[in-house]
Amino acid sequence: MATSTPTRDAYAPPPRGSRQTPADARRQTWRSRIWRFDDKASPYAYIAPFFLVFGAFGLYPLVYTGWIALHRVEMTGLNQMEWVGWDNFDKILHDSEFWTAVSNTFLIGVMSTVPQLLVALGLAHLLNYKLRASTFWRTVVLTPYATSVASAALVFALVFRADGGLLNWALHFVGLGDTNWVNGHWTSKIAISVIVIWRWTGYNTLIYLAAMQAVPTDLYEAASLDGASRWQQFRKVTIPSLRPTILFTIVISTIGSMQLFGEPLLLEGGTLGATGGNENQYETLSVYLYNYGWNLGHLGPAAAVAWAMLALLLIIAAVNWLIGRFVRKSAV
Repeated sequence: MATSTPTRDAYAPPPRGSRQTPADARRQTWRSRIWRFDDKASPYAYIAPFFLVFGAFGLYPLVYTGWIALHRVEMTGLNQMEWVGWDNFDKILHDSEFWTAVSNTFLIGVMSTVPQLLVALGLAHLLNYKLRASTFWRTVVLTPYATSVASAALVFALVFRADGGLLNWALHFVGLGDTNWVNGHWTSKIAISVIVIWRWTGYNTLIYLAAMQAVPTDLYEAASLDGASRWQQFRKVTIPSLRPTILFTIVISTIGSMQLFGEPLLLEGGTLGATGGNENQYETLSVYLYNYGWNLGHLGPAAAVAWAMLALLLIIAAVNWLIGRFVRKSAV
């Protein structure tokens, strides 16, 4: 009966009393070096794909856009670049239409973000209770997020039509008359904000719901024993526990509001010459960039607008960080 010979670990020291040949010593040294290299290099190899993809599709376009912003480049002659320095930035900063787009972007962002997050917080609080068919209601809440922006904007364009629109038809019965939603300065912003609120409320609701379910039940039980009502538990327990999540949704919603493009473009009909209304009353920064880059073909100023949007996002993120830091310090 054949017996198997026990094997020894290649990295274990040789048994006491055994003699190690020079070849065995070199082999063990070589394996030890490979093992140490693998131990140090493997983590970098695991994260390398992310940095490669980010460098190719994130960092390189960002740097190249900054390079184009310092040149005069036309859509019809991409191989002809003329150095102009900061002239493109000076051009957009002295353009009144640019500041109109900044104002519109800020107003639409506030009008859509604040109600959106408040409604999402309330819906998450309701869904956090034990409801019948809770999975169904959570799916219903998330359905608008799964709808494409083109479909949503086109449907709401029919709702907000001045002639024969569903909303004007409903307002006619209460004696408010017809409203030109698209061409009005404030009504157009309200219409776009409604589209954004309808699409993104469910997404934020599920984020808040997940954060609420992570709150320890002991806190609610202790508050209930102290005689706190459900509203008091929501204010004193739920909201403080959700502060990091609320700050996260504020930052994400702010970034999304800075990138509004499909809603205002499709509200106007989705034409190539869209300018954000007859008086640019709902022209956002993305639409302004689109007009410079694709309608006019001036890629230099369009790239400068892109970097201006990045600067505004960094400023808003810094303000949000300072506010969050102040709230955390005041809560301690």
